[in-house]
Amino acid sequence: MQDLSPRAADLLAQRLFEAGCRHAFGMPGGEVLTLIDALESAGITFHLAKHENAAGFMAEAVHHRDGAPAILVATLGPGAMNGINVVANALQDRVPMIVLTGCVDADEALTYTHQVMDHAQVYHSITKGTFMLTADGADIIADKAVSLANQPRPGPVHIDVPISVADIRVSNTKRRRLIKPATVAPGGECLEKARRWVAEAERPLAIIGLDVLYDDSRCVVRAFLEHFDIPFVTTYKAKGVVPEDHPLCLGGAGLSPLADKYLVPLVEQADLVFCLGYDPIEMRPGWREIWDTENKRVIDISAVINDHYMHQAGLNLVADTGATLEAIAKGNPARKTWQNGEPDQVKDALTQAFPTDEDWGPAAIIAEARTVLPAKTLATADSGAHRILLSQMWECSEERGLIQSSALCTMGCAVPMAIGLKLAEPDRPVISFSGDAGFLMVAGELSTAAELGGNPIFLVFVDASLALIELKQRQRQMGNRGVDFDRHDFAALARAFGGYGHTVRNRDELRSALDQALKADKFTVIAAEIDRGGYDGRI
Repeated sequence: MQDLSPRAADLLAQRLFEAGCRHAFGMPGGEVLTLIDALESAGITFHLAKHENAAGFMAEAVHHRDGAPAILVATLGPGAMNGINVVANALQDRVPMIVLTGCVDADEALTYTHQVMDHAQVYHSITKGTFMLTADGADIIADKAVSLANQPRPGPVHIDVPISVADIRVSNTKRRRLIKPATVAPGGECLEKARRWVAEAERPLAIIGLDVLYDDSRCVVRAFLEHFDIPFVTTYKAKGVVPEDHPLCLGGAGLSPLADKYLVPLVEQADLVFCLGYDPIEMRPGWREIWDTENKRVIDISAVINDHYMHQAGLNLVADTGATLEAIAKGNPARKTWQNGEPDQVKDALTQAFPTDEDWGPAAIIAEARTVLPAKTLATADSGAHRILLSQMWECSEERGLIQSSALCTMGCAVPMAIGLKLAEPDRPVISFSGDAGFLMVAGELSTAAELGGNPIFLVFVDASLALIELKQRQRQMGNRGVDFDRHDFAALARAFGGYGHTVRNRDELRSALDQALKADKFTVIAAEIDRGGYDGRI
């Protein structure tokens, strides 16, 4: 009689489905065929990418829309190694991800060495944990992986799946799940001190980080800021958690020295700094210890203990952001702050520092795209000079309206992220912003965009240079070395992969190309040619 018990791979896949996962991305190999079959049988569609690194970024983008852990599938050896960059990115950018790799059985590995390596040893330093799937423990291992990936702060978890284990039929299928802990808020002396500091503050300022995206506290955060009249900045990953057209919003911060020229002095003037889910892993060195806790009151509300030493706080609260803010606000009256209007002055200065009216150049391209594209457009940004400028100029009305590699700052992420966003949100406009070097890293994924369908827009800043690195060379009075390359016909490349392509050199051409791309039935690449040095004085 045929054994109809689930396979170990089925138990793993079922747990991922229960966690909300509906999509997996990767490159198959013989060692993961059972795993892919199990995912599909559980209701999780497997999508073929052209490289595991790009597959991981597609998976991350889907996570940003559905909230479920991203799933990356890779075969043993070279497949597993190709995913290293995106997994490290998931760790630093706090993305819950399940990394599934195939491996040969332990007994087989004793005498067979072709492509055999210790995946767990390699992944150990770039994941929150790594497991070897066993048949009897498949259900527990799956739940541990999902739970660990989602626990503060979120990140990737690796599961190595031996070939024969994936196929083993498991009769003991009792489900065991980790119970989510209750929400915790501070009390006692810590709470009373926080309440007193807020009541006494005349110049409070808040810095909001990506922890707020994961503890569902955005509504409480907004209400708290409004009640106590607290202006705020966000990290790039937290852009839009409170809509950026809000009068208290001073925009994103972290990588722009030009923006810091105005924001850091305001931080220095504040008599109370609120760090709300603020993870400084996103910030440039200029934000390291920018306040003196001996002379400034700082309240840090975070998901984990502050052990990064980027800043210190007089009051560290490891607690739920929303519950803590509600406890602080209870019975605390509202009051007018910043009587001399310094935050508004900074806001005006930032608007002038990042003007939108230049005839042509990177700022004009961003401004034109923001004007032409609908407010509901989802955007992705690759690493490079354009990302710094874009993060200051691209106004977000919702969280995750602009996603990027913010902590690891890895190149080649924007195109696959846009593909993932379009898959998750087929009815919304999606655009990626890439430098030409980053785009070339993942140009082969245009075939994936064509195969998955939809009409994502891929905008490329073409200056035939690693603009940010070239700028740093000149700032250090070094010669031009290893940063320039040839200009290429990106529009023709798009057409070769079955999409539409445009090359633009002014606002009118860009506006026309964007209008056509919004109505297109396939993806569009827009190559916006700009002069070298176009970012000078801009970021």
